Amino acid sequence: MNMIWALISGKYIKLVSVTGLVVLLDQITKALILHNIPLYNSISVIPGFFNLTHVQNPGGAFGFMANQSPNLRIILFLIVSFLAICLILFLYINTPKTHPLLATGFAMIFGGAIGNLVDRIRFGKVVDFLDFYIGNLHWPAFNVADSAVSVGIAIFIFHLLFKKMPK
Repeated sequence: MNMIWALISGKYIKLVSVTGLVVLLDQITKALILHNIPLYNSISVIPGFFNLTHVQNPGGAFGFMANQSPNLRIILFLIVSFLAICLILFLYINTPKTHPLLATGFAMIFGGAIGNLVDRIRFGKVVDFLDFYIGNLHWPAFNVADSAVSVGIAIFIFHLLFKKMPK
């Protein structure tokens, strides 16, 4: 029993903490956007570079499948989200304590996936609002959950390229 508690109290506290922080920040920022910026409106933060712009993405990354049937999208994205969450949880569980940065990256991806899954369940789409651009060149709007997933994937790629991956 002590061995089980040691495993839970160490390794999984990071998962719960990082995931909880990502989901909390993601949902708070999205609630602020929903309540303060009407859909398709913007607030300039850094003129010529960064706006807070309220958009809602019914599709996947970069609007993938946004024009498909809403029922197809919801079913497909719920299934894909569930599978991704299971895969990331599996990778996290199998990451040894000797790779704490990699575990943090997986926890960030896990939290980001859950944050966007909450939106898909609540609204059938994801609330995005971070809008970076230069002139007419815009990066697609994204949110805190997307940022956590991106940073987590960058950490994973870093480990793949420059560190020995756990066996």
